[in-house]
Amino acid sequence: MQHGLSRPPGPPAFAPFRVRGFRFQWPADLATSCAFEMETLILGWYVLVETGSVVLLTVFGVLQFTGTLVAPMLGLMGDRVGHRNVLCMMRGIYTTLAAVLMISAFAGAPSPAFVLVMAGLNGLVRPSDLGVRMALAGDLLPAGDWVAAMGILRTTSDFARIGGALAGAGIFAAFGMGPAYVAVLGCYALGLSLTLAIRVAPRPRRAAASATAAAAAKPSTWRELKDGIAYAWSSPRLLAAMLIAALVNLTAYPLSNGLLPYVAREIYRIDQTGLGYLVAGFATGALLGSLVVILRRGIEPARVMIVSAVAWYVALLVFAQMRGPLSGFGMLVLAGFAQSFCMVTLAVLLLQSTSEAFRGRIMGVRMLVIYTLPLGLLAAGGLIKRVGFHATATLYACAGLLLVAAIALFWRAELWHARSAADGKRRLG
Repeated sequence: MQHGLSRPPGPPAFAPFRVRGFRFQWPADLATSCAFEMETLILGWYVLVETGSVVLLTVFGVLQFTGTLVAPMLGLMGDRVGHRNVLCMMRGIYTTLAAVLMISAFAGAPSPAFVLVMAGLNGLVRPSDLGVRMALAGDLLPAGDWVAAMGILRTTSDFARIGGALAGAGIFAAFGMGPAYVAVLGCYALGLSLTLAIRVAPRPRRAAASATAAAAAKPSTWRELKDGIAYAWSSPRLLAAMLIAALVNLTAYPLSNGLLPYVAREIYRIDQTGLGYLVAGFATGALLGSLVVILRRGIEPARVMIVSAVAWYVALLVFAQMRGPLSGFGMLVLAGFAQSFCMVTLAVLLLQSTSEAFRGRIMGVRMLVIYTLPLGLLAAGGLIKRVGFHATATLYACAGLLLVAAIALFWRAELWHARSAADGKRRLG
């Protein structure tokens, strides 16, 4: 196995980097995440400016998540052919689509309709990237390194939102869409190249299981997918984590992510560079949260997930009342910090509560619940036209707080008063 005993000891917080495959995965994920952030900011601002419609902005956000409905299938494919192979295929698609958009931008500004079509094609696979990369880390690393690994992997998104948002906004504002997409394409190509360099050593028990499976009739794809959903449904801790993931995508991420172009242009009256700073503020808080998780020992994922979700919604509730970019920036930093704790501990809880054979499917189901994000975005777009941004954001934050409290109360025995099966025998760290 790649994490053999012959490697010299290192700091526990950064132990995942002892594994060669993870040393390739982290920069590959970082480059891909940078491309995601630049592309989202560039195209989101373009759609809003060209159309002047918050509804079309939310449609653009929705189209980036069309693939959440097929995420379990990609997770199942990862279980069958390898998560690294699936990730390479997905990143090849991103690179190809970015090349098409770059050529279109240099040939003449693409129409908003063309941008929406390309966003929809990208969205067929992009939502699964996070789940597949987490499953790949589970393949590469021993269970004892998962807490640190999830925190480290989370930093790729955080660094990308800081650097990618600022770089994307700056290049777009200074040079236009074509040169900005040269940077996007370069990041995608680098991410694909580094992912191709990852090698996953087969585990002995996996080889034995494969030999046994070869002798038996292989179940249908739909049966395996159904088994994965049933597996998540049968575990109270998995089900609670999935509900938290669905909830924050429905009511939290639209405020701190998808609607930020509208907030920047219509509420704070700032340009795309100011939007880049707002995105970077949320990401800076998230990065600080990820670093604390990496260095912190003795974390119990279920409790931290609940507490940090509550803190996230409180920060968003205050953000909803802000009228200026500086105060809004400050609250986004706090919201990002809490978000990082919530999402990292949720990912660890899923990995610890899932057997290896179901890991890809469970991460696929985890990506499936992201479909609540486009639903939340569409509803927010309609509400903003009727009652305004501040009332809509307040409603979303209050609803999120109440539902997190309901989940914590209903599953209090599993989430709060008792340790999970995964960490019941020992604390993490």
